[in-house]
Amino acid sequence: MTDVDQLVLAVLGGTGEQGRGLARRFALAGHRVVLGSRSADRAVEAAVGLPGAVSGAANDDAAAQGDVVIVAVPWDGHKELLQALAPALAGKVVINCVNPLGFDKQGAFALTVEEGSAAEQAAALLPDSRVVGAFHHVSAVLLLDEAVDSLDTDILILGDDREATDLVQALVARIPGMRGIFAGRLRNAHQVEALTANLISVNRRYKAHAGLRVTDV
Repeated sequence: MTDVDQLVLAVLGGTGEQGRGLARRFALAGHRVVLGSRSADRAVEAAVGLPGAVSGAANDDAAAQGDVVIVAVPWDGHKELLQALAPALAGKVVINCVNPLGFDKQGAFALTVEEGSAAEQAAALLPDSRVVGAFHHVSAVLLLDEAVDSLDTDILILGDDREATDLVQALVARIPGMRGIFAGRLRNAHQVEALTANLISVNRRYKAHAGLRVTDV
């Protein structure tokens, strides 16, 4: 398994619940984590109270500091952010966990993305980075819950670069209870991102924080 123990992780969109939750879990696993935000002050504030070595910075500074960068921004700000940060993200593994979703009275639904998926859009915008899709289906509530020591969930990992997907799988294994499962190339990311809408429906009906487990692997 790839040695990832000393990697510094940057989380763009780190002031949101998913970003802060992932930062919390990786900090507990011993990583230095930098939360990124459009406002450095907001990022610094969001880092307060998180365990371990978590700091805050503006998105461009966070991207520069991270060995691996997690993109956890809202879909409507995805393209603009990555266009601006492409130089800072060059040569890095970029983990994209953005789900392009819409919401109406009937609930969540998948949006159409010109490139096929958020992960494929990221790959098109970041030709000098190695983009991997992962962490689409993990509950932010559980990530942030101090009473939850182990998360009972598999993480579907998508990418075209074997070394990069292996690295992300090794990072996933750093979080107790999680297991990374390779789920295909980036061209298969659409249905993985869209499945989040189904999980939101499950959670609303059953008042749960549902994740996924892959059997027989």
